[in-house]
Amino acid sequence: LTLPQFVQLMETFVGQDSSLPAVKRLIAFIKEEYKQTEEEKMEQLEKVHHMSQVAQRKLLLEALFEKWDTNGHGFLDLEEVDDVLSRFKGGMEKQALMKAKERLCLQYPQLSRVEKLSPKAFQTFLHLIASEFTGNEDEAIDSLVTFLTTSVEQSQRESLQSLTRRKWLQDIQQVAETSGASMESVYKAVLRAISQDAEAHGGNKKISAYIALLEENQLSPEQGRVVLRYVACTTDDAPYVLNQVLYRDMKGISFAAVDEGRPIHVPRVELHGNIHFWNSDCSAEEREGSFLVLPLHDARWRVFGILGLDTLRDRWEKTIFLTHEIIFYQGVSYAFSKAYHSICTRENVLQMVVTALDWLYPRTPSIHSVTMYLVEPGQDKALCKMIAMDNTGQKEIHSSPVLLLREENLLRDYLFKCTDSLGVAVAPVRGEQHIAVPLHGLSRQALGVFDISIGHHKKLPPQEQKDLQKMLKMAQAAYLEILRRPQEETEATYVLEAEHVANVRHAGFLFHRFMLQDLRKCI
Repeated sequence: LTLPQFVQLMETFVGQDSSLPAVKRLIAFIKEEYKQTEEEKMEQLEKVHHMSQVAQRKLLLEALFEKWDTNGHGFLDLEEVDDVLSRFKGGMEKQALMKAKERLCLQYPQLSRVEKLSPKAFQTFLHLIASEFTGNEDEAIDSLVTFLTTSVEQSQRESLQSLTRRKWLQDIQQVAETSGASMESVYKAVLRAISQDAEAHGGNKKISAYIALLEENQLSPEQGRVVLRYVACTTDDAPYVLNQVLYRDMKGISFAAVDEGRPIHVPRVELHGNIHFWNSDCSAEEREGSFLVLPLHDARWRVFGILGLDTLRDRWEKTIFLTHEIIFYQGVSYAFSKAYHSICTRENVLQMVVTALDWLYPRTPSIHSVTMYLVEPGQDKALCKMIAMDNTGQKEIHSSPVLLLREENLLRDYLFKCTDSLGVAVAPVRGEQHIAVPLHGLSRQALGVFDISIGHHKKLPPQEQKDLQKMLKMAQAAYLEILRRPQEETEATYVLEAEHVANVRHAGFLFHRFMLQDLRKCI
């Protein structure tokens, strides 16, 4: 038990109405009766030491990945890593490296196609290599980390440029994680990063940038199964580009980038002959410049859109995108992908909670209200109100952030005790009994909390209590699945027939899927 969990357990045990002398007697009893053998103490110390080592190694490997990923791409080239590792111990461990690579490709089948290592795949690779060595695996990992750390070299100028660019890429992700974040705010952050880099490292080029996402073509499928819809662009291009739809049978190289899954650079647009111009009125002179299309990938390396950039508005002759710029834009596309999926995850959580509350409402008339909060990222003393349901079943979804700060809401401190301890907290608030239940993430940290008011009742009737517990259990299972999906590098599993249908993979189905699976276990 952590300290907050122990305190929560004791508070629950003594109850709300216990006197101070009763609490003191309990404390004295525990002090007197709690015994720990030497064997138990050593076992606990070893467990803590092991957990500390695992956490330190994880941080070390994450730092190593960042050191190698100088441009913030979010992935490393497998061939490059393999080439460097082949020189480990003067090339004496090539056999172990080959075996580890085979095992890695079995675990991550997409590597045979894209040969890109995510942070997770990179760590797995090093662990697999170490497991193939003879001797202590921990020492082998340390040796590999030391070797790879000394294999990366950067000049002072490159290092400074890398740090600046990494900060801009982190800003994109930070915008996405802020409560109430919208796609619009993420689009603006992406365009801002491109503009800042053009000014600082791109010779002050005048760049047009745009984001297009793949959609199912429902209006005219004869022109292709999917289309690219332009959802964001630089201000000057908005009248011509924003909300436009590119079909497969139209001129352009964007679908080639989608199909091939790699960037396509056209240094001289005027010489290409297969470029689509949204502004049909522009002169021949205005059709000169450089054009770059980068595919947007998810965790399984499936393309879901494109990031396009051009210099057609720049009147200087030398407006070709340089290699270091293209590399940075690949980092931008990765940062946008992460941010995009962060927003989608939050929207999916809301859909799932709405479905869960719809299921709960007719079954629990004794519940007066349910409010769901998410823990504000980077803050352990702030909760963001996401959705509330009253005793009529009416729901209010908060699209703009409604923050609950700990120091300003002492009556709601039970919510923060709940997230601190990752345990259920019960407290009376203005004559109403409230039950706070946490939603935990993949690392067992509290990421959300349900605040359930049962009015003047001390507890719910047995059947209502059972239904509430069932709803909370299924919501937790669905929540973990929603968090897991964007990070999974293997294909997701679908159970219900509706989950297989394109554009119907609604997060609400997850709640019913887990409910169905739970029911099957009871049969």
